[in-house]
Amino acid sequence: MDTVPIVFYALVCGALCAIAPSIQSTPRRMAAGAVTGLVSAIILPFLRHLVDG
Repeated sequence: MDTVPIVFYALVCGALCAIAPSIQSTPRRMAAGAVTGLVSAIILPFLRHLVDG
């Protein structure tokens, strides 16, 4: 698996989550975004396979 998209999604989601007001701590918001990005990057190939057949 290519690690570039995983890192990219983690950085993007971490940056976007940094401005989310629901979590008080910036490091926690960034961590939540990074986890979201990692999960989405891992799941995306499986979803593509289901759609493409």
